[in-house]
Amino acid sequence: MTTTLPDRAGRHCHNALNPLHSAAYFAPDFAKELAPYGIEDPRALYLAGRAAALGAVSAGTVTATFYNFDHGLVARHIPAVWDLASPQTVLDARMRAVDAMMRRLLGEDGVTQPTVREAADLALRAAEGCTRAGRPLYAAHADLPVPGEAHLALWHAATLLREHRGDAHIAILQHAELDPLEALVSHTASGRGMAPKWVLATRGWEQSDWAAAQDRLRSRGLLDNDGELTDDGLALRKRLEDETDRLDRRPYSHLGAEGVARLTELAGGFTAVALGNGAFPEDLLGKE
Repeated sequence: MTTTLPDRAGRHCHNALNPLHSAAYFAPDFAKELAPYGIEDPRALYLAGRAAALGAVSAGTVTATFYNFDHGLVARHIPAVWDLASPQTVLDARMRAVDAMMRRLLGEDGVTQPTVREAADLALRAAEGCTRAGRPLYAAHADLPVPGEAHLALWHAATLLREHRGDAHIAILQHAELDPLEALVSHTASGRGMAPKWVLATRGWEQSDWAAAQDRLRSRGLLDNDGELTDDGLALRKRLEDETDRLDRRPYSHLGAEGVARLTELAGGFTAVALGNGAFPEDLLGKE
């Protein structure tokens, strides 16, 4: 189905659905699954969990495809993590963790309600409109089998749509000549990104790196002396999202306006329940 979508319909759908994907990397379930293999550092868990679909790749590949991590941090864990657990072992552990997480956040009754299968079918149908070319993280996940259980299929589809958009966003960031930390700093300054302490703790950057990125953004007239986005900075962040919407339009056009609206409604409901049950740390987002 291809129908004209309302402005930002795809973005709104992504924002409603993506938290279900992202919550897996904050869930204690994943750490529990990989602890027996000696993978306990939260950053190693994230790097291995998200990169495993690519295979036993190098640090350089992960730095390139993840974009906003310090390469030194990546190299401390990749490729050494593959000696502890193969990519397939990590993928299997990730799916077990997702199963436990979804049951905990949505409830045992919640994961079996018919609307979960409806949402999974809609999200998978949208993913049929995704394209592999130039999108390495999406393409790697698109080669994985679709789980049979509805809540796992929903998470898988949310992951496909998230990585499809993410790969496109990286291309837009490069076109705007924002390096990895400049992208993070400007996103945080918009009020929508991770708080600085979370960026520094999870992405491997130092406070001095953050300050240097702020200075570079100030020199371009994108950030003021108080660390807030200037009018030019706000305009740039808007263009980044608008251009990402344009490059990520295909799956939502494929699903059609009615399907996108229904998926947004269903996903928003599931995400609200998950957030209410502590899917993310309370201080994850913000400028402080």
